[in-house]
Amino acid sequence: MDGMFFDNWQVLIRTVTVGVLAYINLVVFLRLSGRRTLSKMNAFDLVVTVALGSTFATILLDKDVSLAQGALAMALLIGLQFLVTWTSVRVGWVRRLVTGEPALLFHRGQFLRGAMRAARVTEDEVRSSIRSAGVEVLTDVEGVVLETDGSFSVVRSGQGQGVSSLAGVGTPDMS
Repeated sequence: MDGMFFDNWQVLIRTVTVGVLAYINLVVFLRLSGRRTLSKMNAFDLVVTVALGSTFATILLDKDVSLAQGALAMALLIGLQFLVTWTSVRVGWVRRLVTGEPALLFHRGQFLRGAMRAARVTEDEVRSSIRSAGVEVLTDVEGVVLETDGSFSVVRSGQGQGVSSLAGVGTPDMS
């Protein structure tokens, strides 16, 4: 029961001091690492963000972890993320390993059940994404893509010329 609500002022002052300094460190590291660290998250980015949050909490609450150790841990996580994302921009297999690939779930009026099953997506979710895009008729949709960040993209059927936005998504051979 002792210390359950209050230990002493020294512990509270340490938490405030280390918390403010750790927060400043984190903001500086995130600014130095670039916009990619704060971008829309795929699974890899989510893991790094959760790890940063856990590290920040440990710095704040564990008196056995110094501010210098915590700052180094945060810098290491952000540095590793920078290295992996830098490499993934330049090396295709690293990009596929880290972020995965978009999955085509609906194409020219047909639900692609195998792709939906692999992505664990229901027909209702695909229809919902189509409705959210303001499309009333399924035949007005060229495709629905599950993006690497978990969002759905609805590509409307177009009359225009040029390269389709579905290029590179792995459009099935419908012949």
